[in-house]
Amino acid sequence: MRRFNFLVSAGFLLSMASIAKAQAPVVIPSGPPGPGRVTKSANRPQGVVAPVPALLTAGRKVFLSNGGAEAGLFPHPFTGTQDRGYGRLYTALGGTPRFELVGSPADADLVMELRLAAPSGSLGGDKKKGTEDALPAFTLTIYDRPTHYVLWVISQTIDQANLQKTHDKNFDDALDLLVKQLMMVANGSVAEPSAAGAKP
Repeated sequence: MRRFNFLVSAGFLLSMASIAKAQAPVVIPSGPPGPGRVTKSANRPQGVVAPVPALLTAGRKVFLSNGGAEAGLFPHPFTGTQDRGYGRLYTALGGTPRFELVGSPADADLVMELRLAAPSGSLGGDKKKGTEDALPAFTLTIYDRPTHYVLWVISQTIDQANLQKTHDKNFDDALDLLVKQLMMVANGSVAEPSAAGAKP
């Protein structure tokens, strides 16, 4: 009889443990995921605020370098020649009191190199594999002139269009946005990416 009561009690306890286990909340472990670890509700990485290099915010004298433009962008879809972006940026920087343009890298605090790249990413907006935007893009690389180290890089894509006049407007709008980001960074603020100009 005692053996029977023991077996019944043991069975009851096992049943209660199974029910409690089924009703218990699922605890998702913290820390980096490992093999077999639940990651469905894992925290996603968040952006952090980091300081702009002091050499950039202190720099005043700038030598602007023309990094060129890749083939296939001029005279279609953009009017002009490959130095169009360089000329517009040179004019914009020369019109602001924030920077002083100099004619020689030896006289500069900062060297800024502007480059225009042709599309190299996935067509049709499919970026499932992490490809680049399939749009032309300006890249402004800012160097500390004495050490030749890169201090900052700003990129800005140019929106697509159907008409050449809209292509040209989007070209100018994208470069204006790049200048705006440059001024923010030069004043110590991290510029957020923005969409370029008009749509087709």
